[in-house]
Amino acid sequence: MSLNWRRLWQPRRLLFWQMLVFNVLSSLCAWALRELPLNTLGTLLVAFVALLNVGFGMLAAWVLMRDEPAARGGL
Repeated sequence: MSLNWRRLWQPRRLLFWQMLVFNVLSSLCAWALRELPLNTLGTLLVAFVALLNVGFGMLAAWVLMRDEPAARGGL
C-alpha cells in the first residue's frame, strides 16, 4: 500500500482541523517545557499533555490517511 499524502488535506472534515490543533498544542507544550520555569509536577503535567497531543494527532492523521476523501463538488 503506497502512501498518498493528499489524503491528509481534507479541510471539510472536522478531524483534519482537530489534527492541526493537536499539532499546534504539542508545539506549545514543547515551547513551555523549554522556556517556562516549571516545577517537577508542572513539567510532568505539560509533558504528559504534549505526549497525548502527539498521540491524538498521529491517530487523526492515520484515520485521514486510511479513509477515502469525500467527493469534491456538491455539499
